Amino acid sequence: MSKTLTEQQITEAAKTAGIEYAALKAVIEVEARSSGFFSTGEPAILFERHKFWEQLGAIKWFTWRLRILAKHPRICNPLSGGYGRYSEQHDKLRIAISYNRDIALQSVSWGIGQVMGYHWDALGYPSLQSFINDMYESEAKQLEAMIRYIKVNNLVNKLQRHDWAGFAKGYNGKGYAKNNYDEKLRQAYSKYA
Repeated sequence: MSKTLTEQQITEAAKTAGIEYAALKAVIEVEARSSGFFSTGEPAILFERHKFWEQLGAIKWFTWRLRILAKHPRICNPLSGGYGRYSEQHDKLRIAISYNRDIALQSVSWGIGQVMGYHWDALGYPSLQSFINDMYESEAKQLEAMIRYIKVNNLVNKLQRHDWAGFAKGYNGKGYAKNNYDEKLRQAYSKYA
């Protein structure tokens, strides 16, 4: 079975979710950048060092996160950014896993939808591991996670109305404008409409 998402799968997913094909295709294009997998065969990820910091704080690992910050500021940091190259992301994840596997896996945005791992429970997965397994299985499973995220966050109607700013804010957070997510979505949609 191929890991690559087909146009038929996108069409079917859009119809099932009540989302126009062109709108869903635009979100995939803007979020995925090209593929849900790196050339290594590993899922496309972005390690979020500030989320690792926050998640460690949530489990009261205050001393440990300071130690990790001192040794690996690109892995654990209260400041966002510092992503580095895509080719470095799984190495960063492996270092984080050496400290706390679950928190590390939850501090990553995964696959074509770049869905954060800490959303696994809200998205209805039975476990974090089940979510991770799906991210490794195929782009179709990654698309399913993205659609679950869109539904849970009540963003279907924003896509239906072509409210790109509203969708971008709900999907990417209030800092969406600095990355022009709304404009990128608008342009991608017009290409597929």
